[in-house]
Parts: sequence; structure tokens; C-alpha cells
Amino acid sequence: MTTGLTYKKAGVDITKANRFVDAIKKMAPKTANRGVMHRPGSFGALFDLGFTKYKNPVLVSSTDGVGTKLLIANLAGKHDTVGIDLVAMNVNDVLCTGAKPLFFLDYIATGRINPRVMRDAMKGIVAGCRMAGCALIGGETAEMPDMYRGEDYDLAGFTVGIVEKDRLVDGSKIKCDDVLIGLPSSGVHSNGYSLVRKALSLTEQKQYARILLEPTRIYVKPVLALLDRVWVKGMAHITGGAWYEKLTKVLPSGLCFAVKKGSWPIPRVFQLVQDKGNIPEGEMYRTFNMGIGFALVVAPQDVRRVQAVLKSHKTASFIIGRVVKGPKHKVVFQ
Repeated sequence: MTTGLTYKKAGVDITKANRFVDAIKKMAPKTANRGVMHRPGSFGALFDLGFTKYKNPVLVSSTDGVGTKLLIANLAGKHDTVGIDLVAMNVNDVLCTGAKPLFFLDYIATGRINPRVMRDAMKGIVAGCRMAGCALIGGETAEMPDMYRGEDYDLAGFTVGIVEKDRLVDGSKIKCDDVLIGLPSSGVHSNGYSLVRKALSLTEQKQYARILLEPTRIYVKPVLALLDRVWVKGMAHITGGAWYEKLTKVLPSGLCFAVKKGSWPIPRVFQLVQDKGNIPEGEMYRTFNMGIGFALVVAPQDVRRVQAVLKSHKTASFIIGRVVKGPKHKVVFQ
């Protein structure tokens, strides 16, 4: 007797997926904080805000992915750091408002579950959550053979942070002569990989995979420590759009960043990509972080204190520019 069509024959193996979910359940508790609630049978992840003791709390949310950096991970067969990228892209964004990340959720979509690859990706997500001090409280793994080829996969993440309403950082108090301080990136981070992959051959992508897969730096702990001690007027996470869009989002109308080139070290990977792809310098600064992954705007009298606090948390910093009047441009390089 012939059997009929099943979900497994259609390409989705529920049993295999459940085994994977059971295997990774032990990872999440490593990230738990006091807000995490466990209720058997709940279809949603629960988080108790009561422990936070905020008077006028504002919740700040973000969602983002890793992008085509995953294709280099596939090429190199290395998947244990892209989860850190996923967390970083989200928690660094909510950090720009002064918010502390509370919890994180992940979404993994793939054509066919490879338990080893998925497990490595989850290890990175757990590591990133621990770096950011936020709890991994839920997620979804979707096996979609008609959407993704073979074992190709995609990652998306979601985070929620919290900040006191009167401590929101929004850039509205920035004025002329304020100082721009840059915190170094760990490399390309997780933006611009479509351009990286056009500039480098497959052989070169594999050759330089270790450098290209260096995970995005998570700035949460040193910056939160800084915010407890110094007034920071504006912050920017340098991602897609880079210096011309992400950096300048914090600027009030009529002001401009005058950025001094050579005031910070640029990792060699950017020169490699620029040379191999014959990419104009302006395009590099529009696409990549160019060595600065996070930026702060502070009053001139606070600069020394800011750098001292960051140094005490083993975080380097560079004075890379200042705020000037500029009705026509938001950023100029000197």
C-alpha cells in the first residue's frame, strides 16, 4: 500500500526540527536575568518589568539581520560568530537612545536544517546576549525548502531595551563645538558585504574569511557605564549608510560634523576591499564603518572624563571631529 503525501515528503521534517529545538533549549538559560518569567504552555515569551524600578520607563525596540555576511560564513564553513553579529546589530541600535537591552528573540529560516550549523549559530547568539547583558527569551526556526536552497539560511533578531524618559539620548541638545568621539570597530561588522563580495573573488573571500567574519563589536556595557557618569548628548551606531546617514541622524538642523581623517586607525581590511574593487573613497565612507563602529557626541569639557571612563572599561576611543555650522552638508571630512 502506498502512503500519501506528508509534511516530511514536502521537505519539512518536524521531528528533526523538534530535536534541534530541544538541543538548544539548554543554551538560553545562560542568558537569563531577573525579568525572565517561565510559564509552561505560554505561546509568547514573558518578561516582568517590575524588577527594573524605572519611574517613567520608555521601551526601545529594534530588529535587524546579518545580511550577506552569511554567504561568507557558508563559504568558510564557519558559523559560530554570526550570532554575535545578529545580537550586536540590534542591541547597539537601542543603545543609541541610552537604553539598556532587556531581552532578545531570534528567527532562523533555512531550506533544510543542518543541526551543527544551526547549533553554532545559536552559540553565537547566546554569546552575544551575554556580552550585551540581555536575556534570550524566545525564537523561531523555520524550515522552508521552497524559499531557501539546500542548507542556506538567514538570521533575524529582535530586541527590546529600557530607559528612563528623562534620560533619553536623542541629539537635540547638540550644539557647535561639541566633540565627536569614535569607538573602534572590530572590522567590517555586518554591513556592506554585498560590495565586499563584488570586490573580492570567491577565492579571496575564503582566503580572508577569518578577517571578514570577525564579529561586530558590542558596545553596551562600556557605554551604559559611561552614561551613569557623564552626560552624552548623542550617539550613533555606524551601520548601513555609514558616515553620511547613520552618523548624522543625531544632528539637529543646521549643524554638521567636521571629521578629521587620520585621527583614528583604519583596519587594513578596508584598504584591501577598496583596492581589489577599485572603490572610490566616498563610496567607502558611505558603505562601511571605516574603523569606527560607534560614535558619541559630548561637550568639550567632558571629553577627558569620557575617555577615562571608557579606558577603565578597556574600550579605546578617539577624538575624531567636532560639531560646526553647516546648513548644506551634514558631514565634511578634513
